[in-house]
Amino acid sequence: MLLAALLVAIALSSVAAEVSPSLFWAKIGNFTGYFGRLLHLDSGALVFSDPVEWFWGIGRWLRLLGETLVMAYVGTVLGAIGAFFLAFLAAANVTPNRWLSMAVRRFCEFCRTVPGLVFALMFVIAFGLGPMAGVLAVAIHSLGTLGKLFSEVVENIDMKPVEGVSSTGAPWHVAMRFGALPQVSSSFVSYALLRFEINVRESAVLGFVGAGGIGMDLFEAIRKFYYSDVSAILVMIVVTVALIDILTGMIRHRLIDLVEKH
Repeated sequence: MLLAALLVAIALSSVAAEVSPSLFWAKIGNFTGYFGRLLHLDSGALVFSDPVEWFWGIGRWLRLLGETLVMAYVGTVLGAIGAFFLAFLAAANVTPNRWLSMAVRRFCEFCRTVPGLVFALMFVIAFGLGPMAGVLAVAIHSLGTLGKLFSEVVENIDMKPVEGVSSTGAPWHVAMRFGALPQVSSSFVSYALLRFEINVRESAVLGFVGAGGIGMDLFEAIRKFYYSDVSAILVMIVVTVALIDILTGMIRHRLIDLVEKH
């Protein structure tokens, strides 16, 4: 009965979303054909046959890719700093005021619910084209997401150290510093690194609305049908994200091992 209900729900959802299997099979050639064109230079030769021609703009693309990484890094740092302070106010078990906790939670929900592209477009309109709009968009979205994750980490701490510090007459911020922070610091760093990985990918897309980075050249290449340029830029983005994923994964596992040992 559950399987039948699931199939009915899928069928109804497909109708509502105008999913057409016949149209999919009829147009699938356009999709695969586009990827085929990405693998050929303007001369018709395969991109692998002439790497110099394929990556003719590597100097500019590397500079824009570096700009994308800086956008993701600065935005993540700013968002993580904001989320760090908001997390202790939002966590139900340590917040000094229940209404303050609800207000902070709603604020974080707003920051992470509005798509990053929307924030980027708003900041482009306000501050003009460039990476500043992208940094602000990444920072706000990161604040909302990390604020939720950080507060959930705080809510799962052992309250005995916090109660012990508070029993000495220490103020709330001192209790958080010496009772809660030692328990959550490694998790905070781990989540921030994970968010940095995500932000690198998102920062590459923000360029589509003029928020700086490699996305601006990628969007222009897609719009002008520069197929080999699209594939070259995508290769650079994929390799960069993969390297960052490996490095941050190693750091996160190292942090987990240190926590387990102590």
